[in-house]
Amino acid sequence: MALGSKVPYLPLQHGFNEYLGLPYSNDMWPVHYDGKPYPETSKVWRARYPPLPLIEGNETARIIRNLDDQAELTGIYTDRAVDFIRKHKKEPFFLYMAHSMPHVPIAVSKAYRGKSGAGLFGDLMTELDASIGKVLKTLEETGLDKNTLVIFTSDNGPWLNYGNHAGNTAGLREGKGTSWEGGQRVPCIMQWPGKIPAGAVCNKVAAAIDISPTVAAVCGAGLPKKKIDGLSILPLLQGDQQANPREYFVYYYNVNNLEAVRKGNYKLVFPHKGRTYRLNTPGYDGFPARRPMSRSPVACTTSASIRAKRPTSAKTSPMW
Repeated sequence: MALGSKVPYLPLQHGFNEYLGLPYSNDMWPVHYDGKPYPETSKVWRARYPPLPLIEGNETARIIRNLDDQAELTGIYTDRAVDFIRKHKKEPFFLYMAHSMPHVPIAVSKAYRGKSGAGLFGDLMTELDASIGKVLKTLEETGLDKNTLVIFTSDNGPWLNYGNHAGNTAGLREGKGTSWEGGQRVPCIMQWPGKIPAGAVCNKVAAAIDISPTVAAVCGAGLPKKKIDGLSILPLLQGDQQANPREYFVYYYNVNNLEAVRKGNYKLVFPHKGRTYRLNTPGYDGFPARRPMSRSPVACTTSASIRAKRPTSAKTSPMW
């Protein structure tokens, strides 16, 4: 993931040796929800989004013009990841593969269309599963699987107003863009043979901002001189059940507005105005519903639900 589309903000200028990807979200393009491009004379094309570039290094390799082009991205990223692993198998490496899918607009390659029996979103998840499988198989074939830490996670909860193109939160409240658990809690699976026991579940609080300092700790690398918000959760990965790296409050901000604070199993949500997905029927087949704003009441909860008795029995989300 880049920090912008201009050279000073691309990954090669921020520590990466190779880069192939989109410079920003795959929905930031001059194409309507039905997949048809806007005319170049439209306000959307001129005022908001230019053509969507697939960048290699610092140069545009091609333009992503339609959903058929988007459908190729998962395979493109997978093939590059496999090639990268094979090319660097004899030296330490860090590979960051950030799939564009399942962010909307979603698209799937021909090989996986109709394969899941669960619609386009199901087909897409099947293709992503196969993608991760190819990466793990490559690690095995190159003899690196026993000495590689693999982290699979997401950046936020589902964009629920896209309905059948968005997935679900398995009952957690709200979704993307909110401070409720449906917007913040995401799956995270880690594999590190000899370090993380197979089938282990960790219920301690952790976040994606902790990945960088954790990887640095694993490699014995230093951290930036400028203070960062993440911290190393390496003791948790190594199975220390008593470790609690994030022992202080976790704050949930929207710009300058403090919306919630959490410590351990408890989360206090302050009254605030924010988007809600519960007041409208979700969208369908790529078309979003409205995202109305509502005023949230104050709520003191455990991570899963309000509990009047035995709050110590509540558990946070699994980290792996």
